Amino acid sequence: MDWLEDVHRLFPKETVERLERDAVERYGIDEIVTDPEVLSRVEPSPALLRAVLRTKHLMNPELLSLARRLVEAVVRELLARLRPEVRRAFTGARAPGRSLVPLARNFDFRSTVRANLAHYQPEQRRLLIERPYFHSRTRRTLERWQLVLLVDQSGSMAGSVIHSAVTAACLWNLPGLRTHLVAFDTSVVDLTEDVSDPVELLMRVQLGGGTDIARAVDYAAGLLDNPRRSIVVLVSDFFEGGDTGRLLRGVRTLVEQGSTVLGLAALDEEAEPVYDRELAARLVGLGAHVGAMTPGALAAFVAEKVGR
Repeated sequence: MDWLEDVHRLFPKETVERLERDAVERYGIDEIVTDPEVLSRVEPSPALLRAVLRTKHLMNPELLSLARRLVEAVVRELLARLRPEVRRAFTGARAPGRSLVPLARNFDFRSTVRANLAHYQPEQRRLLIERPYFHSRTRRTLERWQLVLLVDQSGSMAGSVIHSAVTAACLWNLPGLRTHLVAFDTSVVDLTEDVSDPVELLMRVQLGGGTDIARAVDYAAGLLDNPRRSIVVLVSDFFEGGDTGRLLRGVRTLVEQGSTVLGLAALDEEAEPVYDRELAARLVGLGAHVGAMTPGALAAFVAEKVGR
């Protein structure tokens, strides 16, 4: 891997990161994350983290220790970026009334313009504001809600697995919101005990294998204390390798019991979905919501739902 050493010496950091990403994602050069000397000097990036998750079952303890440092660096950056988005989503909802507290984030533009139109000066094309209006806000009610994240860990879902783990960590311990994280392929693994440590969680994930979505949905149903105050988020490409009829029955039962079922074809920064549209459409027909979301958009969806 002498070429990589030359790249680090000759090019700026941004170019190095792009070349390393292309090496593992376009050309499958996994030696970047399986050669100790190379791994010790690569620039941490989500692309290299995905490569680590694909190959860590081949690593010896020494290499796993190096890989963990890369995982920690990428997760730390993702958490720093995601936590503010989640906090914004849960800071509060507009209430019907008005507030006397003049906070910029609560400024009611439409009401202010409407109430001050009499003071418009056409010559100067200027509106004088004698009385500004502000929205009132209330804290979101988060009591007794459960969120179950079901994450497909088949090989194509690496990006979604990473962002699901980080998103779950950001949602962990929010007042009144109980978060579960469950990974699945043909079996189901409950990772909830590691949600507060997304690095450890990702080191436990095993990408690849088949897909049994129905089994994961049945497992989620067994976790729910109050279906009407529950959100089941299924992160998958919806290519079911198990019993499709069982999956449809499971989703129908959840919806009929009052649970919100949200199917996400992608959960990463790009949110560019590749999925079985026919099965997704059948789930929608049963009352599920299906789409593609970034982690920030998912947090906003959850906050809106539990704040009603």
